[in-house]
Amino acid sequence: MTRFELVMPKMGESIIEATIIRWIKNVGDLVAEEDVIVEIATDKVDSEIPSPVDGKLAEIFFKEGDVVPVGKIIAVISVDGGEENAESQESRQQVPLSRSETKAEEASSRAVPTEVIADTAARSRFYSPLVKNIAKQESIPLSELEQIPGTGKDGRLTRDDLLSYITRRTLPEAKEVPVSPVLPKPSVQEGPMVLASPGDEMIEMDRMRRLIADHMVMSKKTSPHVTSFIEVDMSRVVRWRDKMKDEFFRREKEKLTYTPIIFEAAAKALKDYPGVNASVDGYTVIIKKNIHIGMATALPNGNLIVPVIKNADQKNLLGMAKTINDLANRARTGKLEPDDIQGGTFTITNLASFGSLTGAPIINQPQVAILGIGVIRKRPVVIETDEGDMIGIRSMCILSLSYDHRVVDGALGGMYLQRVAEYLENFDMNRTV
Repeated sequence: MTRFELVMPKMGESIIEATIIRWIKNVGDLVAEEDVIVEIATDKVDSEIPSPVDGKLAEIFFKEGDVVPVGKIIAVISVDGGEENAESQESRQQVPLSRSETKAEEASSRAVPTEVIADTAARSRFYSPLVKNIAKQESIPLSELEQIPGTGKDGRLTRDDLLSYITRRTLPEAKEVPVSPVLPKPSVQEGPMVLASPGDEMIEMDRMRRLIADHMVMSKKTSPHVTSFIEVDMSRVVRWRDKMKDEFFRREKEKLTYTPIIFEAAAKALKDYPGVNASVDGYTVIIKKNIHIGMATALPNGNLIVPVIKNADQKNLLGMAKTINDLANRARTGKLEPDDIQGGTFTITNLASFGSLTGAPIINQPQVAILGIGVIRKRPVVIETDEGDMIGIRSMCILSLSYDHRVVDGALGGMYLQRVAEYLENFDMNRTV
């Protein structure tokens, strides 16, 4: 009987661990190839691990709620046939868990063990490979590590927790400050105490809403937000879409919306003003080479996710439309891959979906700007002509840009917005898609 080992797969460049959410199969259950064995979750997205083979689930090594490093064996499947002593490592190479398993094995092999916290029996909480590596480099013993407050799940120590502690530890006055006991303290709980009144409904945030809440609070604390607005005449875009949408639907069996047109204009403007396509690391500004635009997408359960259009500036309008439709559909049906939400350098949110004229969205860290799209409405406006001013009916839209004032000033933010507007107002009516 051959034993196949399921490992925790790598699901993105920045993801080093995942949480076991629910075991779909139990020890002793028969499984078919591609049957879902377990549901897992990262701080980015939920996912499923399928069985690579037909067989029986023989062993499970982690319980629900456990945080598991990438590359760790989480279960074993017994398969009839083959030699009893077949090497499970060799078996995994013959039938990989997923297309990312090779990367998972590499990540696992790169995890640096550290002598200062090697005594797993003495540990009272889990430490990720990254945290252990930092602790080793800073010569932080286990006894000291155990006393550092953690803000992760169940008080788990995160990278940011450890780096903040190391920074404080280097200050002279830090030696006089006693270390607090380990207590989980989500950032959303740092506001004033709120007392419920009789009859009030208490709704516990689900995991995704907690992540969103923490991310939004962190963004406002990190970046001084400024928002600029511009009014755009979308009449040419509206007329062109009205002319093309039926033909596009007949040919592609998909809807042609305004979204890919605006995304195209935003991507072109990012090439013109790369300072908006950036991140901040301390006092260093990192101008991103690639233009990967995140698309804020509302989910049926009321939560939000941001799939990413990779290399948006390199897509034609057809490619942009198909990519946007595909990501939006898979986001709403829970079929996004972890890589689909990685690597964004700029984000766009469509406020028009719910009829909003405009808004001031929160920056999606570690980016430095986010574009908001308001609803397109016909309005009477003043039109300047060679014969004089006149009143006309135009399809108008308000675009907003929230930006990080540490590195994006009003001039840069305003010029970027103005360039997006110019691309939209001068849209080529003779284009094909």
